[in-house]
Amino acid sequence: MLVLDLLANGAANLAAHPQAILFAVVGTAFGIVVGALPGLTATMGVAIMLPFTFGMDPVSALLLLAGIHFGGVYAGSITAILLRIPGTPAAAATALDGYALTQQGKAGLALGTATFSSFIGGTLSILALIFLAPFLADWALRFSAAESFALACFGISIIASVAGESLVKGLIAGMVGLLISTVGLDPMGGFPRFTGGMDELMDVKFIPVMIGLFAAAEAFKAMEKTHFATRVKVTIGRVIPPWPVFRGLILTILRSSGLGIIVGIIPGAGADIAAFVAYNEAKRFSRTPERFGKGELKAVAASESGANSCTGGDLLPMLTLGIPGDAVTAVMMGALILQGLQPGPLLFKEHGEMIYTVFAGMLFCYLMMLILGLLSLRIIGRVLQIPSSILTTGILLLSVVGTYAIGNSLFDVGVMLAAGIVGYFMQKWGYPASPVVLALIMGPIAESNFRRALSISNGSYDFLYTRPITVVLLALALLTLAVPIVQGILRHRRGRSPG
Repeated sequence: MLVLDLLANGAANLAAHPQAILFAVVGTAFGIVVGALPGLTATMGVAIMLPFTFGMDPVSALLLLAGIHFGGVYAGSITAILLRIPGTPAAAATALDGYALTQQGKAGLALGTATFSSFIGGTLSILALIFLAPFLADWALRFSAAESFALACFGISIIASVAGESLVKGLIAGMVGLLISTVGLDPMGGFPRFTGGMDELMDVKFIPVMIGLFAAAEAFKAMEKTHFATRVKVTIGRVIPPWPVFRGLILTILRSSGLGIIVGIIPGAGADIAAFVAYNEAKRFSRTPERFGKGELKAVAASESGANSCTGGDLLPMLTLGIPGDAVTAVMMGALILQGLQPGPLLFKEHGEMIYTVFAGMLFCYLMMLILGLLSLRIIGRVLQIPSSILTTGILLLSVVGTYAIGNSLFDVGVMLAAGIVGYFMQKWGYPASPVVLALIMGPIAESNFRRALSISNGSYDFLYTRPITVVLLALALLTLAVPIVQGILRHRRGRSPG
C-alpha cells in the first residue's frame, strides 16, 4: 500500500534524525510531568514550549509539541487515580473510579490499566489519522453549528450517568454548572452578563473551578478526617494487569478508542468530551453498571483510551483542513505557521515526506509514553507515603500555584478556593462534583453553537429535526437521560413490591 510505503519512508527518515528522536523523548517526559501537576494542562505545556521551537527543523518542533500533548493527556490520570486530583480536565472521568480503586488497595492495577489503555487508544488514533484521513475529513466537514450543538447536548446528557447515587442531586449539580457557565461575555454579542461589574468575571475559566472541586475539596476533607496526624497509606502493588483481567478490558478499550477518534475529529470537541462519552458508553454496555463510580477497571480503561484516542483525531482537521480541533492543536498550528508551513490539503501534497516522518515520530512518542509511564508510576506513587500533614499542605500549595499559573491571576486562586469550599460541602451532603465540571465544559459549547445555528437558519428551529446527524445525536442525548430515570423507577417499584 502507498500509505505503508510512505510511513516506512517516514520511519527511515526519523531514524536518520536522532535530534528529532531526542526531542520526542524530551517532549513526552515533559508532558507527563506537566499533565500530572494540577492546573498545568497539556495546552499550557505546549504553549510554554512553542517559543523554543523557533529555529528547530519542522519534524523536531512538531514531535516536541506532540510529545507534550500526548504525555500531558495521559499523565492527568496519575494524580486522578492516586489523589483524586485530575491533572487535566479529561482525567475528571478517570478520577470517578480510579480513586475508588486506590482506596481499595488497587492503585497499581488502576495505574497500569490507565497506562496501557492510553497507549492503545493513542496509537490507534495515530493509525486512524494515517490511514483514514480522507474519509474522516469528509465526515467532519458535515459538522456545522447544528451538529456541534447536538454533540454538546449529548455530552451534557452524560450527567445522568455520572450523577452518583442520587440522580436528582446529580442533575441539580449539573444545572449549577450550566448556570455558572453563562457568566462572562455573551458568545454572540460580546457584551458582559451576570458579572456584577467585575472585569475578572468576563472570562470564567473552568480549570480553577475543577481544581477547587476536586483537589482543594479533597484537601479540606482530609484535614477534617486526619487532623494532620496520620500518614496516607497506599499500596501500589502489581502495575501490569494480569492477562485474564486485561483481556476483559480489550473490547471496552477498542470501543472507547473508536469513540474518541470520532469525537476528536470534530472541531471544537476535545479529550474531556471524549473521556466522558467513552465512560458513559462503557457503563451502558456493561453487565454491571452499578459498579461504575465505585472502582470499576472498565471505567478507567474507557475514559483513558477515549481521552488519548482523541489526540490523533483532533490533529486531523488541523492538518487537512487548517481548522484546529482544540486548544492544543491551535497552538500546534501556530508552530506549523512559525515553520513556514500552511496547514491544509496542500500540506500533504507539498510536504508529504515530512508529514509521514512526523506520523512515524508520533507513534514513537506513544511508545515512549508507555515506557516512561510504567517506569515512573512507582516513583510518583511514593508521594502518598509522606505524612498527611505535608501531603494535604502540598495539595493545597499545588492547587494555588497551578491555578495562579493559568492566568497569573489571584482572582482565579480565589475562585479555586471558593470552589473548594463548595466542593467540600457537596461531598458532605452527597452532591457529585463531576456534573458541575461537565456542565462547565459543555455549556458554552452548546450555547454558542445553538445560537450560531439559529442565526444561520434565520431564527428557525428546523435545524433540530431536518439534519440527520443532529437528530441522531439529540435522540441519543434523550435516551441517555431517559435510561437512568427509567431504571430508577423500575428499581423503586421492585423495592416496593412484596417478597
